[in-house]
Amino acid sequence: MNRRSQLLRVERLREGWRRTLYAALLLSLLIGWHAVMAAVVPVLVYHRFGAVAADSMTVRTEVFEAQLQQLHASGVSVVPLRQLVDTLRSTGPLPSRAVALTIDDGHRSVYTDVLPLIRRYQLPVTLFIYPSAISNASYAMTWEQLAELKASGLVDIQSHTYWHPNFTHEKRKLDPAAYATFVDWQLVRSKTVLESRFGRKVDMLAWPFGLQDADLRERAARAGYVAAFTLERRPVREGDDPLALPRFLITSAVSPNAFAAIVARARDEAESGKSTREAAR
Repeated sequence: MNRRSQLLRVERLREGWRRTLYAALLLSLLIGWHAVMAAVVPVLVYHRFGAVAADSMTVRTEVFEAQLQQLHASGVSVVPLRQLVDTLRSTGPLPSRAVALTIDDGHRSVYTDVLPLIRRYQLPVTLFIYPSAISNASYAMTWEQLAELKASGLVDIQSHTYWHPNFTHEKRKLDPAAYATFVDWQLVRSKTVLESRFGRKVDMLAWPFGLQDADLRERAARAGYVAAFTLERRPVREGDDPLALPRFLITSAVSPNAFAAIVARARDEAESGKSTREAAR
């Protein structure tokens, strides 16, 4: 091999290394950019409402309306929970500057206090219902009221098991076979009743008391649920376990400043991503 050939070979090797190094650097930058840009979405969970906070789980209706106004003023959109779950399942990017609203249990104040507000502001809400209470418990809505909520086009009705058991307590009390049967019945019965009542797929679940483990998640998946929600206080992130998604519990103890801090988790993430894009131009 003459000297010219040797030089050409060395140059080709150098060019190959340069391209490899450039590709590695580009990949590193893209991974870093994605890490900054990966949106987070706070999911808020309420339980009941009223003119006064009769207990810690009751949020005053005027406070709830003020929170809805605060979301709008902050430039944060309220997205349907279904949209969030579908995005997670498709591995697409989560919506930025967004939150989702959920309400557990089926308290009658959802009909009397919340429905007028979501109609006024045209905001989507997901209700997690345990059917045993509906048209039975004095505190709960009726099936007719739930149907009116559904007919508004703003409300999605999903499962909170059949009678809201404490699975940790039941696991201590029952033998393994009886416990497994009990769990499966709670998950399937609620799903079946709600689907029969409203003619729509029920495949999202809120864990009672936020309690769940690997066995419960596996049973929920077998029962046909594609997403389930806990009470872990942090936003939903890309890559989260879809059967253990976090939510922020909103109670009467959540001050305006505390609520603003939760909302900021969505807003600040979007601003961080915007700054990164502008700096890269």
